Amino acid sequence: MFWMVALLALDGRQYVYRVHAPREALPADLFWAAFHCHDEGDGPRASDWFDSAQMCWIGEVEELTVHQY
Repeated sequence: MFWMVALLALDGRQYVYRVHAPREALPADLFWAAFHCHDEGDGPRASDWFDSAQMCWIGEVEELTVHQY
């Protein structure tokens, strides 16, 4: 079970993180989990505006295919 959390960065891009959490997780907890993952990377600083984050419940997925373009 996981959520996809999209954060805006100061360079104008949107970075998306997979956060493993139950469906009942609080939005603030999801936001901070993704925000701290972003800080560990080498990307530009993410916006700490909670209202700009987008969160989407994915649920249980047998196999996730990742495509990079």
